[in-house]
Amino acid sequence: MVRLYLTDSIHLEKNLKFKTLTHMRYLGVITLLIITTLNSQAQQLQDFLNDPGSIHGNFEMNTQYYQPDSSISAQQPPEELGFNGYLNLIYNRGNFEAGVRYESYQNALLGYSDQYEGNGIMYRYAKYKADNLEFTVGNFYEQFGNGQILRTYFDPGFGIDNSIDGVRVKYNLKGIYLKGLIGKQRNYFEYGDGIVRGLDGEVSFNELIDQWSSSPLRFTVGGSLVSKFQDDNSTLYTIPENVLAYSSRFNLNYKGFNLNGEYTYKYNDPSADNHFSYRNGQALLLSTSYSRKGFGITLSAKTLDNMFFRSDRNNNSQFPELYINFLPTLTKQHTYNLMSTLYPYAIQYNGEISYQADVIYTFKKGTLLGGKYGTTIQFNASYAANIDTVSLNDEATERKLYETNLFESGDKFWHDINVEISKKFSKSFKAKFTYQNLFYNIDVIQGKPGEPNVLANVVVADLLFKLDKKNAIRTELQGLFTEQDQKDWATVVVEWTHSPNWFASVIDQYNYGNEVVEDRQHYVTANVGYIKGGTRVTLGYGRQRAGIFCVGGVCRVVPASSGVSLSITSTF
Repeated sequence: MVRLYLTDSIHLEKNLKFKTLTHMRYLGVITLLIITTLNSQAQQLQDFLNDPGSIHGNFEMNTQYYQPDSSISAQQPPEELGFNGYLNLIYNRGNFEAGVRYESYQNALLGYSDQYEGNGIMYRYAKYKADNLEFTVGNFYEQFGNGQILRTYFDPGFGIDNSIDGVRVKYNLKGIYLKGLIGKQRNYFEYGDGIVRGLDGEVSFNELIDQWSSSPLRFTVGGSLVSKFQDDNSTLYTIPENVLAYSSRFNLNYKGFNLNGEYTYKYNDPSADNHFSYRNGQALLLSTSYSRKGFGITLSAKTLDNMFFRSDRNNNSQFPELYINFLPTLTKQHTYNLMSTLYPYAIQYNGEISYQADVIYTFKKGTLLGGKYGTTIQFNASYAANIDTVSLNDEATERKLYETNLFESGDKFWHDINVEISKKFSKSFKAKFTYQNLFYNIDVIQGKPGEPNVLANVVVADLLFKLDKKNAIRTELQGLFTEQDQKDWATVVVEWTHSPNWFASVIDQYNYGNEVVEDRQHYVTANVGYIKGGTRVTLGYGRQRAGIFCVGGVCRVVPASSGVSLSITSTF
């Protein structure tokens, strides 16, 4: 039997009231939190509805139906049709950005690696900026300095994508710029074996020091560290699993004057590219320029030795696969057919010393040489040769393979001396006249041992006739004259444009001087295109000559082909 006394009843009543009040307080707090959260979410939803962000991107597809053409040794592949295409989608909202790229190769166009086959998303990333900090996860492209220690980039027309898949962090603070990254490089629809790690820093003294902020003298210095890791799986050699490279650079500007340079050193990196040599690698680039209204001059010099730097030591493909660095040539990037496609220069990663000078001057209007509209003359000269080397018989010991002097030249690879005159003669007619004198070591550059060096002269007349406000016709007359290789060539280009939408062109490249009569072929291509906003559609039919296709000193072999092509590009 339980007895309940009055005092107990009073205490019980108080406890019940306290617990009730406590529960009510808890319930009130919970309710307030729910209301606050709902209000916050509602506000976030309203903010998102007011600013949902934006999506932009671009689409590109190139397809060709191939026909056999025995007269130029063009074969029809089993699939008959080649197709390359991709779609980039990028989402932005505030400090956040994310993107993906879908790619399709069904099968890849001729001249591309057959490892480009199928579909997939090999490029996706998310990026966020918070004050001075930026971080990226997924795929990204990056460049340290001028790229001779690290450069990753995307060039769909050339079949290059050596993006890094990993993590990148950037931090900027009053003139100090820092970058750090780690990841693996893309190799078609897979990734290379090696891990790439990098640090880069740059200091802008004009931003760092307040007293220098308005000075006409601008000065920056920078430095980079890049290393790769790959397991040693060799049964023949003891391979360093970690390979380090470092570089330093500077850039100086004073009014119209500029001076910049970069030096890179790479520790021994035995690989299939350098025949598993244990030599260290070096590269040095110096460039200076001066410009004012109507005049500009640039002088550049570069020397390098053993600068192959891939994230997979066993890869020595003719295709630009898994390169960590990029070494551009010190040559003019010609756009005319005979200058750019027959004898293009390819960078020599194993050793090269090169120079380039570029001068441009405009004669003012009303002067004797300027005439009514002014005249512009551009002179360009470039030279490249092997660095002086002496072979070593040490394959069984140190495996340095040779000794060299970075500042002494050996066998000549190339020279290009060209002059271009641009002149407007009237409101409806203007022209460019170009002359080129060329030396080309076809043995080294194209791998044709025993073939004599090519000595060539090239002339081009580029004539533009403006018929009325919407119609214009541009004509190119080109000739290449040489006693070597396939002898003389001629090219004629006729291009009509109807502004702002339509264009059409016909190109005929003719090897009229070939000693083999049946090889005196016309390589004719006709194109018609339509442009509307950010969309361009081009339909073509014709022949492609077999040869070497180069962009910035990186080259690949292109087989002969014939057929119908369709290209569509669009940005949105």
